[in-house]
Amino acid sequence: MEMTLLVLAAGMGSRYGGLKQMDAFGPNGETIIDYSINDAINAGFTKVVFIIREHFKDDFISFFSNKFEDKIAVDFVTQELDKIPEGYTYHKDREKPWGTAHALLMAKDAIKEPFAVINGDDFYGPDAYKTLAKFFKDQSEQSKTYSVVSYFLKNTLSDHGAVNRGVCFQDENGNLKKVVECIKIQRGEDGIISYPEGEGRTELSEDTLVSMNMWGFLPCFFDHCEAQFKVFLEARGHELKSEFYIPSVVDALIQNKIMDTKVLTSDASWFGVTYQEDKPSVIAKLNALIEKGVYPENLWG
Repeated sequence: MEMTLLVLAAGMGSRYGGLKQMDAFGPNGETIIDYSINDAINAGFTKVVFIIREHFKDDFISFFSNKFEDKIAVDFVTQELDKIPEGYTYHKDREKPWGTAHALLMAKDAIKEPFAVINGDDFYGPDAYKTLAKFFKDQSEQSKTYSVVSYFLKNTLSDHGAVNRGVCFQDENGNLKKVVECIKIQRGEDGIISYPEGEGRTELSEDTLVSMNMWGFLPCFFDHCEAQFKVFLEARGHELKSEFYIPSVVDALIQNKIMDTKVLTSDASWFGVTYQEDKPSVIAKLNALIEKGVYPENLWG
């Protein structure tokens, strides 16, 4: 079965201080993306498409293109501010592109099969890719179901401060009802996980399911996404910093009863890198996985 991994790697890493997509975390210079591609290959994915920016395209392609092209088909597409539908305009002072759903749209002509979406700077674990691959393989030809891989909140917290997470609410059939973005979640000195709301704090359980932006879509998602992007541009296209996010597209499809989205669960520990201070922790976690035999010391030999 043909399955594609779509890697969102167009972020500039302004808080990190550089292109973290190409920074070394493994013992032989491996990036987080390298581990993601390895996991996808082992789960049966047959192609990877990278969303990148034009100004670092050559460096990015040079860095990644010869690593795993003998193991999986590779393609690169770019996300730029001016890549919008014909007839639409935007604020002349706007500098950045339009967010994750706009980035995904850039791959419309490159993907014709079921596909997974991940962030290039997030580590999701081998189990997540196997879970998504099984979901795709279990679907019928007539399926109209997408999926989101959810993680237990306790496995996604940071040692370096508060985090923002999309809390997943599901119905009795295991379908996503909505994703609620909760801001500044952290574990207190009393061990309780909570976030500020109103005048106080709202508690969350250890096993609250949260989205880390790992999705499973069918090619029809591109048409739905493009239609919503045009509505977005009409309403918010002239704002300087408005962003068009994947969860908002999914939520509209759910609320309008157009597509169902199955909530898949992974008990793996997610980790990612936002700040330079995150780097030692990520390196230590990858080294622990290597010691356990999850990965070889030299990923690509």
